[in-house]
Amino acid sequence: QSGATTILYNQRETPLPLCDGEGNKGDTAVEEFRKLVLGADGLILSTPEYHGSASGVIKNQLDLLSFDELSGKVCGLVSVLGGQSNSNALNHLRLSLRWVHAWVIPQQASIGRAWQAFDAEGSIEDEKLRERVEQIGENVTKFSQLLRHEELLQSPQPN
Repeated sequence: QSGATTILYNQRETPLPLCDGEGNKGDTAVEEFRKLVLGADGLILSTPEYHGSASGVIKNQLDLLSFDELSGKVCGLVSVLGGQSNSNALNHLRLSLRWVHAWVIPQQASIGRAWQAFDAEGSIEDEKLRERVEQIGENVTKFSQLLRHEELLQSPQPN
């Protein structure tokens, strides 16, 4: 809706190996994943919340990346969980992303009781929650565009 081209990366469709701590050199899936993230202007990361934190799968994905792919990248965050809405997973992702100098927008969405939050077509039923998630997409797009045009961010030179 904001004019961005989107790509959905699904770990189930393209499994990645566990981070080996040495860059997973020579792993084609990891290299393709890095290229995909490097080429993106912005990211929206989503995770289920398990036991008060982000899933190990998304943490492994982040561990496979470095400053090269994430520094200066605008990121939005969304989580789903079975119980009440919570933001522990999102706070943990926010810390990890800040560590590699990503720009995490302040808006985030935690979708509690996810098993009943979506209709048969996969849309969020609660209008306010749907608007919040859409706002995350709009803000990631807007701020990614601003950062891409660095000259807009530079302060004017004094005369």
